[in-house]
Amino acid sequence: MSLSSNSQAIEQLKWQKFPVLNDGFVCLVDCMGDDAAVVQAARVSYGEGTRQRSDDRTLIRYLLRHRHTTPFEMAELKFLIRVPMDCWRQWIRHRTASVNEYSTRYSVAIDSMQTTSPGEWRTQAVQNRQGSGIELPIDLGDKLTAEEHHFQHQARQLYLQRLEAGVAREQARKDLPLSTYTEAYWKIDLHNLLHFLALRSDEHAQAEIRAYAQTIGEQIVAKLFPVAWEAFGDYRVRSLNLTALDVGVIQRLMVRLRPSQSSTWSEEDFLAAQDPSWLPLPRSRERDECRAKLVRLGMLPAESPEAQ
Repeated sequence: MSLSSNSQAIEQLKWQKFPVLNDGFVCLVDCMGDDAAVVQAARVSYGEGTRQRSDDRTLIRYLLRHRHTTPFEMAELKFLIRVPMDCWRQWIRHRTASVNEYSTRYSVAIDSMQTTSPGEWRTQAVQNRQGSGIELPIDLGDKLTAEEHHFQHQARQLYLQRLEAGVAREQARKDLPLSTYTEAYWKIDLHNLLHFLALRSDEHAQAEIRAYAQTIGEQIVAKLFPVAWEAFGDYRVRSLNLTALDVGVIQRLMVRLRPSQSSTWSEEDFLAAQDPSWLPLPRSRERDECRAKLVRLGMLPAESPEAQ
């Protein structure tokens, strides 16, 4: 299988703004490389003879499956993004990109803030200190949204009043809320972009930044690098990583008889087969993660309270 150029897709996608949240967006500014560039870089290492043993698609899938990452660094994408500052704080932690952000020292802050609809407010997760739980009741959401609108309006008015009074932009901005949108050019190679998307598309990532990651992946990367994107889904997004401790649990389960008339082992079986290091712990995140993997594999019942 020989790979085709993505030049037509680039021209169709350039500067097309894909909306995210209430007023955010992502758009492609430029792209260097395609699936073929990944293959070309890989074959430099061991010559043209490789083509006789595997086609281009198979080679890309092999590279991603076995974590040979440098060929994916040969392709680069540049985006323009508009994102709330609280999401941007998480985004900028990925220190593998070149960034140039809109400056509120030189320019007036963007007159837009991320708003939350009444049905989007979430509780704090019970077991995850940094995550969200379930949606809050809609009547409470109505109140929170109204308060948010009032606060954001007041914050913007205070900011503008400071500017009108002659306060320096670099100082007037200090009380703007984190919901204020910022814009940035963000240039990153394909390897590090896929790593970003794997982390920020994960179900445990914050919903708002997950929306950006899913948009970048599904609307842009999938169209520019269809073979790499397919392999990324098969070997990163929808795959399952088993640790040595997970393998030990599975091996111990396999020597136990399943309950009669059941296609799965029981919670008691799982606890008996758990790694010895988890036994003294009343709560173990690693044990919970292992349980979730076995539920996904169909080895434990999904209705187990601990698995939800």
